[in-house]
Amino acid sequence: MVVGVVAVLLVAGGLTALVVALSPSSSAATQPQILPSTPVGEVTVQQPVQPIADSSGIDGVLAWDTGDWPGAGTSTEPGILESQHVAGPVRYSVTPPVGGPHNPIWMNAGVYADPIPAERAVHNLEHGAVWITYRPGLSISEVAALTAFVDSQSLIDESAATGIGGQQSRYVDMSPWPSDDLPAPIVISAWGHQLRVDSAGDPRLQQFVDTFRNNQAYSPEYGEAVDGVPIQTGGRAAAHGATQPNPPGVAGSEAGMPGG
Repeated sequence: MVVGVVAVLLVAGGLTALVVALSPSSSAATQPQILPSTPVGEVTVQQPVQPIADSSGIDGVLAWDTGDWPGAGTSTEPGILESQHVAGPVRYSVTPPVGGPHNPIWMNAGVYADPIPAERAVHNLEHGAVWITYRPGLSISEVAALTAFVDSQSLIDESAATGIGGQQSRYVDMSPWPSDDLPAPIVISAWGHQLRVDSAGDPRLQQFVDTFRNNQAYSPEYGEAVDGVPIQTGGRAAAHGATQPNPPGVAGSEAGMPGG
């Protein structure tokens, strides 16, 4: 369903937030955003990842060595993108991350008005999502265009993976980056791949989504959900999240979650 979106930027404490007002016809209009919970504890430092030549055919896409993941996931050579689960924060070697150590519990996909924990967003990348990040100072019109871009993406069924009847998702996360160190005004990332652009109107954004989103060739855990997490852990998007409500409460453990 296409819903009306009005984007407003609020500047406070150096961060820029997208406030998304949905049309009254949308059930999400009465559901405020809840950010995914931020992991705490011992910090994991991601090992440097080896850049490689991209084979997607999309001009400007950067690629890193993912080893045999997708695949067996047994490669341990230096320079290969890590994929292990860790409980605490991660200091990533690529900004924004294109993979690496990540939290055992992913997040609920969609458009968020504030920065989201990379450790959960990276788990979504592993499940086949793409993640759009943008600099805090990006213009109102550009943020609105990105939001509309997310809304325009096709819905993918994830009812079996989440155990929620009729559940569908765009398999897209979008959020502001927490600082100006983003390497371009707008960056879209998938597992092991990234594209950096100056404008929301760049046609390569759609090419990137069409190539990498929920694609078995690039998604290490293809078929897994990017929803189904209790919202106090996995969050509730400000806009363009799942078509059915995700469960309330807090996720107790990875063992209590569908998929992995």
